[in-house]
Amino acid sequence: MGIDPWGSEIIEDYEKLFTEFGLKRIPEEIRLNLKHLSFERNIVIGHRDFEKVYERVISKRPFINMTGIATSGELHFGHKVIIDLFKFFKDNGGRNYFAICDIDAYVSRPDSRIPSLEVAKKYAVENLSHVLALGLDEKDVYVQSRKERRYYEFAFEVSKKITESTFRAIYGHLDLGKIAANLLQYADILHPQLPEYEGKMPSITVIAAEQDPHMRAVRDLATRLPYDFEPPSALIVVHLSGLKAGKKMSKSDPETCIFLGDPPKVAAGKIMNAFTGGQPTIAEQKRLGGNPNVCKVYELLKFNYPFSDKLRKIWEDCIAGRIVCGDCKLFTAEFVEKFLESHHEKLKTTVEVAKRIVYGEV
Repeated sequence: MGIDPWGSEIIEDYEKLFTEFGLKRIPEEIRLNLKHLSFERNIVIGHRDFEKVYERVISKRPFINMTGIATSGELHFGHKVIIDLFKFFKDNGGRNYFAICDIDAYVSRPDSRIPSLEVAKKYAVENLSHVLALGLDEKDVYVQSRKERRYYEFAFEVSKKITESTFRAIYGHLDLGKIAANLLQYADILHPQLPEYEGKMPSITVIAAEQDPHMRAVRDLATRLPYDFEPPSALIVVHLSGLKAGKKMSKSDPETCIFLGDPPKVAAGKIMNAFTGGQPTIAEQKRLGGNPNVCKVYELLKFNYPFSDKLRKIWEDCIAGRIVCGDCKLFTAEFVEKFLESHHEKLKTTVEVAKRIVYGEV
């Protein structure tokens, strides 16, 4: 089974990630003790070495909290789970490094999508304004193109520790732009452990499953660099799939997405047209029940709706035929509308902050 870090298809069989690539399952103790819906609802499905970070959270000792986003398009609800978990670890003792990856986006995407670094920077402003509105602080984030010299020195140090054969074995190709992007990603994950930053310390990076090749590479690199790094830990989350059957939410396929910048009414309209697990007729729905396990509307609630008792009742009512898809769509559309209305109010102040961070003082 190959995994494409830049693809937009759903990974059909997560089980193979455990059998072929050595992921570990999340222990029940962790699911019970870490009070976040992503653990409770099996959105976090696996990990690499997370026990080290879990011990730090429970004992209230510091750890590095690092993740990032490539600024190759508008942010959507599929990105939100990563940001939500970053904020959870921020609130539980993390020393925070959230990367706005504008250089990564430019060199790893085709010109048809990101024709210049300036386009990546414009997306960086859009992305960062949403990240700040979702609860991160200015001091939690950095932009690759404005990062200090030591970071870039370190990226070149990293480049000497990975060979052509290793890169080809992990990724299956030698695309020069993606090689450059990967070297920065490795530096992003590891540089917080340099003496100039936090020093040796457990770190956590939350990633989607198709990003695991990057994590396998960087964990190996951690042992071969002359800094006595802790191999970075990772949590693997399932994708919030798109509104159409068979696709993940992907900014490269806008019809699958609810963007964080969508007007609330537009987002509601997308939900009303989403693929569901309902029966062809209302009569059949009441008699046979629906299938929330394949329903894109229920999945949107699973990833975002904060009230687990109500969510469980929706699931039970669906399979029992006590609700029909139109009712559930309307409920979800209203929930998302209200969320976006509140979020867009916050954007009124975060956009200018994001511009200053991306471009410097203006």
